Amino acid sequence: MNRYPLWKNILIGIVVLVGLIYALPNIFDQDPALEITGSRRAELTPATEQRVRDALGAAGIEIKSLDSGSNKLLLRFSDSETQLRAKDSLETLLGGDYTLALTLSSDVPGWLRSVGALPMYLGLDLRGGIHVLIDVDMDAAVDQALERYSGDIRTLLRDEKLRYSTVSQRGDAVVISFKEAEIREQALAKIEDEFRNLLLESVDGDDAFQVEARMSNNEQQTTRKFALDQNITTLRNRINALGVSEPIIQQQGDRRIVVQLPGAQDPARLKDLLGATATLEYRLEDTEHNVEDAVAGKVPVGSKLYHTRDGRPILLKKQVIVTGNQITDASSGFDQRSNQPAVFVSLDGPGARRMRNVTTDNVGKPMAVVFIETRTESRVVDGKKVTRKIPVQEVISVANILEPFGRRFQTTGLDSPAEAHDLALLLRAGALAAPIEIVEERTIGPSLGQDNIDQGFRSVLIGLLLVMVYMAFSYKVFGLVANLALITNLVLIVAVLSMLQATLTLPGIAGIVLTVGMAVDANVLIFERIREEIDIGNTPQASIHAGYEKALSTIVDANVTTLIAAVVLFSFGTGPIKGFAVTLFIGILTSMFTAILGTRAVINRVYGGRRLGKLVI
Repeated sequence: MNRYPLWKNILIGIVVLVGLIYALPNIFDQDPALEITGSRRAELTPATEQRVRDALGAAGIEIKSLDSGSNKLLLRFSDSETQLRAKDSLETLLGGDYTLALTLSSDVPGWLRSVGALPMYLGLDLRGGIHVLIDVDMDAAVDQALERYSGDIRTLLRDEKLRYSTVSQRGDAVVISFKEAEIREQALAKIEDEFRNLLLESVDGDDAFQVEARMSNNEQQTTRKFALDQNITTLRNRINALGVSEPIIQQQGDRRIVVQLPGAQDPARLKDLLGATATLEYRLEDTEHNVEDAVAGKVPVGSKLYHTRDGRPILLKKQVIVTGNQITDASSGFDQRSNQPAVFVSLDGPGARRMRNVTTDNVGKPMAVVFIETRTESRVVDGKKVTRKIPVQEVISVANILEPFGRRFQTTGLDSPAEAHDLALLLRAGALAAPIEIVEERTIGPSLGQDNIDQGFRSVLIGLLLVMVYMAFSYKVFGLVANLALITNLVLIVAVLSMLQATLTLPGIAGIVLTVGMAVDANVLIFERIREEIDIGNTPQASIHAGYEKALSTIVDANVTTLIAAVVLFSFGTGPIKGFAVTLFIGILTSMFTAILGTRAVINRVYGGRRLGKLVI
């Protein structure tokens, strides 16, 4: 009685051994590191690696270790100051074709890395970094949709040769005016057939016949959801381009986005890039009209007045050739002829065709590049800080079209290599679907993160020791076995988190502390049941067997209800709650394994197959 078959003992031993191996990487220190990632335009080759080594050697920067992977280099340094010096040197050397990211890298031995054993990630509260709460302007998203509908309706009516007086946006409606009722009815039928999501209404004015088009509630909801989802995607692309490891970007409520960047060390730059709206437009210059007349207020129909960065007025056609939304790829560099900062762009299929057609028809004519950006200006008015957004549209380049453009070409006229690099990053990531505003920003320094780690570790250790003392005092040998299972349980929790490459947060540590207390519940139930069996006169072996068998259903029921609570917390909670739920869920599963199977295997090894006169419990 009370013996496990050999296969079950081997299985338990394998699980514990694997857990120990995958938990082991977490005891190694983390070094300041620099991660260099290549791109489609510039892959990392052995020659690039040698250039990096030579450049850092020439600058007197010592590399602790260098690992190369799939189009990626990871350089480790002894301290943060050396890490920052290396980044500055390599940014100048490699230019904008490579992504350089400041990170931390564990000094895990190669034999552990070879089996995929890596430390778990640390969250914002443990590692330090930036927390940003972003509000998305949903009303602006709806306004932009109405503006698109206005343009589409104009195009439809022109194509159908239906003459209209005006198409304008008034409040939440697009108003189309006609001079004749018959034409209005024809247009109404065409618009209704083409735009089924719009609610149309005929309105008779004093001297015009009008159609008011409004977006349905469902269409407005769809537009708002798309704007939020698109902004999340765009922000994720921008952050990924910067190379921040393990960013958290998720929706909060109906109109807000939470961004957490563990380990980020340049909050000002990250904040600028998150809210940046820079993009480009390509337009033909209007050479048929006088720019002085436009400055005086007589802007021709079909044209628009702009200014260059040095303040010179210039008249451009309203019709846009291509926009930043049609750019599929962008990189920064320098123009070979003038050595000025440049952005090299690639267009999608429709954009490339339109650019080719327009430039083919206008060889020898000037084309302008318009830089569009929304800048934020803060002022103190009556003792209160007032922030307003200022749209800026500047012509950064005007040049004659020498030959038809292809899919890929370059744009110059930027102020600095840094501006070229940031613009290329924004163009690659895509445009924001709706304006955003950073409503909350919190920076957690690495020292505070380390304090949280120390306090969290201390709380786990104190909780573990108190529970172990109580179990050893109350249940003697059985208590020592439970303590062994408790330590094994902690190892398995850390191992599973590491294998999943999950992110450990401060609430996650709280989940581990809670699990430490709950993990011995099963053993307490089992041991108390064994005592009851002994008290009613059963033999020690029969009491051990009955204790485990009869307590099993109670243990399973109690843990299943806790698992359900953990699943609910994970499903409906936000970031910190999710971290707590994950560790709680994993801890319950591992504690059931160690408390039921693990302790039973040890007890069987100690007492199984022996004739016992008395059981010390």
